[in-house]
Amino acid sequence: MTAESHVVAARTHGRYFVRAPRGEAGGILVGFHGYLENAEKHLGDLESIPGLDAWALVAVDALHAFYGSRSGSGRVVRGWMTRDLRAEAIADNVDYVRGVVESARARFGWPLPVTMLGYSQGASMAWRAAVLAGHEVAAAIALAGDLPPELAALPSEVPFPRRALLARGEADDWYTAEKLELDRARLVPRGLEVETLTFAGGHEWTDDFRAAAGALLGRVASRAAD
Repeated sequence: MTAESHVVAARTHGRYFVRAPRGEAGGILVGFHGYLENAEKHLGDLESIPGLDAWALVAVDALHAFYGSRSGSGRVVRGWMTRDLRAEAIADNVDYVRGVVESARARFGWPLPVTMLGYSQGASMAWRAAVLAGHEVAAAIALAGDLPPELAALPSEVPFPRRALLARGEADDWYTAEKLELDRARLVPRGLEVETLTFAGGHEWTDDFRAAAGALLGRVASRAAD
């Protein structure tokens, strides 16, 4: 007898961490961590980007939590999704992030420019949030992670962020030079201002990436102030 599979929506709760701007807010940076990480760790990564004193930093926890070690340390880490129930997970994540951004904008200012930044698995989530979550987004920054295929297939009239930074380490054997170039080639025809960075290193954060991300965010804030 063949088993039947059914899907039922279930309510769950997510969490995000915030570092408020120092003084008057100039922008909102929403960050998405990589696999086997969490938002608390990711907030530290966002804080390491230079020149963001005037930015509200928002690090979003993925909804799926699990213990990241068999050693008994009890460290809780998270992941955004797997191939299982992929479409449903994408919809859940997008709805979740929509609420996070609404909360941040209500607190810090609706007119402020919003930028999405994602690392590794979180890069795909940053792109989904930038395009699908219903908020105007000034820029997307993707480190060591690619543009999801379902977004690349969207009609040309679907709005994307105005600018993007795609970054990878030269020794990264997952987000390869070919994947970065494919992403660039898909984004440029949509009218995005696309910057690319290949730095010395692997699948990781580096000072070269932090400097490039800080420079882009500085330009976003300057244009918003004009």
